[in-house]
Amino acid sequence: MPTAARLVAALCLALLAFVVSEQVKPQLPEGTDFGYFNWVNSGLGLLCGWIVMGPRAGRGIVNGINNGLTGVGALLFWGLFVHGAYEMFRLAMRNRYDGPFEAVLAIFEEGVEFGSALLVPHIIVTLLVGAVVSGLAAEIAWRRWR
Repeated sequence: MPTAARLVAALCLALLAFVVSEQVKPQLPEGTDFGYFNWVNSGLGLLCGWIVMGPRAGRGIVNGINNGLTGVGALLFWGLFVHGAYEMFRLAMRNRYDGPFEAVLAIFEEGVEFGSALLVPHIIVTLLVGAVVSGLAAEIAWRRWR
């Protein structure tokens, strides 16, 4: 059921995903074709905000902050998984893997490789501050527009 908390959480995480996507671009290898990178991450932010954060709003300030951290954690997991799967599929079309198990394992290897680009202080601070603000915004929206 649509609620204001779901909408606010979805918009906050989509905005956070877009901002972090722009911060990650300089950390990746030069000449990387980003294509729909920002828009895929923003779409994942919308989904994680709507599905993960929205229903959990309305349980208090501390739980709101924890809700924001959970939502950002889910966003990071799904973002790394989706981009890892895309990279695996791209390499699989070039016959880089010997079998299906090696290809599935490569999803996680690529995700860890992309995750290493997130281990920069300004990106970590942006994610933490964005998580707290998103959680509190969803909590305030739940209290204001029940």
